[in-house]
Amino acid sequence: MGLRDRFSNYLLGKAEKRGWFTDNLSGSIRYSGVFLNDENVLESSDVYELMQDISNQMMLAEIIVVDQDGNEIRNHSTLKVLREPNNYLTGSELIKLMTNTYLIDGEVFPILDVDQIHLAANVYTELDDRLVEHYKIGGIKIPSYMIRHIKNMGTNHLRGIGLKQLGKNTLEGVMNAEKVLTDKYKKGGLLAFLLKLDAHINPQNAAQSKLINAILDQLEAIDESRSIKMIPLGKGYMIDTMKSTIEDEKILAYLNVYKKDLGKFLGINVDTYTALTKSDLEKAMMYLHNKAVKPIMKNFEDHLSLLFFGSKSNKRIKFKINILDFVTYSTKTNIGYNIVRTGITSPDNVADMLGFPKQNTPETQAIYISNDLSKIGEKKATDDSLKGGDENDKEKGDQNI
Repeated sequence: MGLRDRFSNYLLGKAEKRGWFTDNLSGSIRYSGVFLNDENVLESSDVYELMQDISNQMMLAEIIVVDQDGNEIRNHSTLKVLREPNNYLTGSELIKLMTNTYLIDGEVFPILDVDQIHLAANVYTELDDRLVEHYKIGGIKIPSYMIRHIKNMGTNHLRGIGLKQLGKNTLEGVMNAEKVLTDKYKKGGLLAFLLKLDAHINPQNAAQSKLINAILDQLEAIDESRSIKMIPLGKGYMIDTMKSTIEDEKILAYLNVYKKDLGKFLGINVDTYTALTKSDLEKAMMYLHNKAVKPIMKNFEDHLSLLFFGSKSNKRIKFKINILDFVTYSTKTNIGYNIVRTGITSPDNVADMLGFPKQNTPETQAIYISNDLSKIGEKKATDDSLKGGDENDKEKGDQNI
């Protein structure tokens, strides 16, 4: 069956099985990663680290389905699709890839193809005169109910804006500075040599030209910092190393200033974030969560809910994050200790015994048994046993006590 026939059948609802999308558009999906080029933002280690922190929080979040009252719907079929989105990505990888693409490009296009999710690349979008958005990949139209356009909103209603656009100039400067330092030390600091002659260099002097070319050949053959070349010279010749034009201190000072600017394009003040990671990791993760992660979660929730359930459904996809996943073990121990300490001092009689002030409330004055915190005076077994008039029932009630 030809592409046109298959596409027509799909739109008419006659093709129920997956096939059209996977066969015709898989090349635009599976190979949509960021390739090594001058715009590859992940080559900057600081940007990579910040993006890892953001996308890791997204990846570790638990995805649930809730109803209109916020009650969790367990074992919903949508959750299986999100856990196993396709044959080449896990659920965690999908969310991490979605987040990184969203941050770098400013937009990401998840496509739901029956029971599989793909992230499409090279999507062309346009609004018609009724303000309905239409999608095409390689000239092939994608039905709007299959795809969502998740945008990192700037001022353009049709396009999101990402790090490649926002921080392009700053990013290029940082990456060039990093490359200069890396290349310099990769080559052992050897940049150039100056050949000094007592006599003027004469292009017509064959012997002179032959010597210069031989020296150049020797120097160009040095490809590793461990390589050493011995070049014997006659009287009147000398080779000196030129002073490097690359001043490390100035480049490092440049990087210290402008690398921090890259964080602002991700919604983070790097100075604040760095200081918090050193003093209080939990506060640092909460800062990152509130400044960068939470808005992304909300945007993803909105679009994935519409992608799976449509606009008329009361069901909604939610991301649940446990911020304690990002704190140290000692911090968790302290939190547990404080909870236990508070629990121990809750009953007034225990608080008085340990030297803490009484709270003098009905709850703290009640006597509890076991760890179910049930008041003895409110045990239903006791109350029910006294209602019967039958002596045997009373005895049974006494036994229940």
